[in-house]
Amino acid sequence: MHLVEQLRVALRALSVNKLRAALTMLGIIIGVGAVITLMSVGQGVQKLVTDQLQSIGTNILFVVPGNLSDTSVQAQRSAGQMTLADAQAIGDPFNVPDVVAVAPELMSSADVSYGKKTVRVSTSGVTSAYETVRNFPVDEGRFISDNDVSSKARVAVIGSRIAERLYTQQGAYPIGATIKINNILFKVVGVLQSKGGSGGPGGNQDETVMVPLSTAHSRLFPRFHNSRGEGLVSVTYAQVVTEDRMDAAANEISALLRQRHGIKFEDEDDFTVINQRDLLSIFGQITGALTVFLGAIAGISLLVGGIGIMNIMLVSVTERTREIGLRKAVGAKRRDILLQFLIESVVLSLIGGVLGIMLGATGAFAISKLQSSLTAVVTPQAVVLATGFSAAVGLFFGIYPATRAARLNPIEALRYE
Repeated sequence: MHLVEQLRVALRALSVNKLRAALTMLGIIIGVGAVITLMSVGQGVQKLVTDQLQSIGTNILFVVPGNLSDTSVQAQRSAGQMTLADAQAIGDPFNVPDVVAVAPELMSSADVSYGKKTVRVSTSGVTSAYETVRNFPVDEGRFISDNDVSSKARVAVIGSRIAERLYTQQGAYPIGATIKINNILFKVVGVLQSKGGSGGPGGNQDETVMVPLSTAHSRLFPRFHNSRGEGLVSVTYAQVVTEDRMDAAANEISALLRQRHGIKFEDEDDFTVINQRDLLSIFGQITGALTVFLGAIAGISLLVGGIGIMNIMLVSVTERTREIGLRKAVGAKRRDILLQFLIESVVLSLIGGVLGIMLGATGAFAISKLQSSLTAVVTPQAVVLATGFSAAVGLFFGIYPATRAARLNPIEALRYE
């Protein structure tokens, strides 16, 4: 019997019990839909993280205190510190010629109040260079200036989400308004452009408040000083002259800080210089593993659907015993019977797979609508993987029922009631 004829017979056999076939496909539909949705969300998260990191710029080095590669207890106890003087030394072209600008940042949390409303958000002390180095343009007003830093001015630039929560919802205009940060009055001079998400250090980029670094040291966070009274910073962003000089700049910074911190040749660094490519690679590995993990969990439902196909095909073999005996009596070979039932199981899983792809794409679209900053990406690889896996499930779980049907004795099958 030709393959086309086998397919026609399989479809006709499935159409006899439409409801049973539909319920059998339900497990495959849900499984494929879950695989497509979860893998699409995983790809969306990976794209979101990549876009957020790349929005900073492709030629930025992160210099943070402490050796992040050493997780020993002794290393954590003796974690190094990064001072404002260190950041200024990195920005000196005589020390690090491949760095064109630096933006030190001191990060902590603070209570921000306007009227009767108070929110606890990430608050950073920054310099004027932060706007360009970190690519944080203002949407309204202005950014922190050099004069603000030198005069320790009580001015603040707030994120778009903070402006909405404190002012827009109360019908007020943020520029020129007064807020309290840890009960200290500050004047709002700018609102940052909305970035969305939470890429890079500092958490959600739209829920942040920035003040002059000198003001943060002297008024908001006076505890962030070392034993010599020098102001500490949480991270220093170093803008490299070109992307191909990133490694050279990292080596220059490491040599400078080892000298400044008096680190001996055989001792480990008490700081870490992070290349943005390293961050992208790390986040890519994490989100990639997460995507595979989510897909594997969803794949369990495909196995459950495959067991359902095997169960129904075994029932079908029992119900059609006399039909199998009759076909063998008129000359059908064992491989014809085997192929017939295999095609039926594969057709069941493939139809369920196609419907599952539609369900998964719908789920991914719904998640994208619910989370504006996340765009689920339905990739061709996910579709091919889910479809191929559903066909493999149908083939694998259809082998035993098909083999059982093919081995039936035609005489005993014709006697079967």
